[in-house]
Amino acid sequence: MLRLCALLLTSLAFAADPPTGTTERLRVHGRSLEGNLIGDSPTRDVSVYLPPSYAKNPQRRYPVVYMLHGFTDSDDQWFGLRKHWIHLPQVLDRATAAGAAEMIVVMPNALNVFGGSGYSSSVTTGDWETYIARELVAYIDSRYRTLPTRNSRGLAGHSFGGYGALRIAMKFPDVFSAVYAMSSCCLLPPGGGPARPSRAEQITALSEIAAADFGTKAQLASSAAWAPNPKNPPLYLDLPTKNGEPQPSVLARWAANAPVAMFDQYVPHLKQLKGIALDCGDADGLLAGSKEYSRLLTNYGIEHSFATYPGNHINGVAGRIEKHVMPFFTGKLAAR
Repeated sequence: MLRLCALLLTSLAFAADPPTGTTERLRVHGRSLEGNLIGDSPTRDVSVYLPPSYAKNPQRRYPVVYMLHGFTDSDDQWFGLRKHWIHLPQVLDRATAAGAAEMIVVMPNALNVFGGSGYSSSVTTGDWETYIARELVAYIDSRYRTLPTRNSRGLAGHSFGGYGALRIAMKFPDVFSAVYAMSSCCLLPPGGGPARPSRAEQITALSEIAAADFGTKAQLASSAAWAPNPKNPPLYLDLPTKNGEPQPSVLARWAANAPVAMFDQYVPHLKQLKGIALDCGDADGLLAGSKEYSRLLTNYGIEHSFATYPGNHINGVAGRIEKHVMPFFTGKLAAR
């Protein structure tokens, strides 16, 4: 009898194991990325999470969430192919087991020599806005059993990816119907710049960037995205300082790409979205930007949610995706 009970308990334990999704990694070409001045490949790695029932239900179609990684990150890190601070497929499995709707989740690899594309449109790094909103979406819809309408498409991102998610959602409400921005960077216009030469000014070749510190890479990446210069090789960008002196025209170009500065002109687009959410850790130095973006949404009477939680820039992100991001899309995206 004891042995039989043990066998039954073992069987129940196995039966209780939650179903897991599967992942694929593709190469998706982007015509909009062709001819970028740094010679980055226009054919990008893309990781795809397919929910647990995808293979078993060949007639079923699914909503899709496009998720954008942060600066210096990549899709293979987030999808567990390299050790990282998050393992997204496991997080998505937990979210589904807890009751979130089954969805396809897509993450393109936006890593480049600068550490990130900014998910912006630049002759230096390529037109990432069009690549994600038009070309990648079209490819995913053609390859997988998606629900190919805006009502079943969401956009999310963390850090530089949170910035990209807001930027692209503001411009393409015909493609995406809901957006969730986590710990977003770069929402506020920049300050006047330091009164001394920056380390970024000392970089004279693309090959030198890999050894640069995080802040230097971030300044170069931002300039490549927002202040490209096809007449200024080999980096093809303008920096916000020259010999330590602020360059007002470059700072203005940076500022023009800050979602807070862009906000008013995209209010009609934002009002078309069916869901907008932002969150940020209370110990994250980027919190002010999310607060200000939320304030602007409130001023215009645009329904949204904004939450802070105990945490820094990364230590609460996995839990937020599991318990808040995926439930948010469950409620906002059409499942049929």
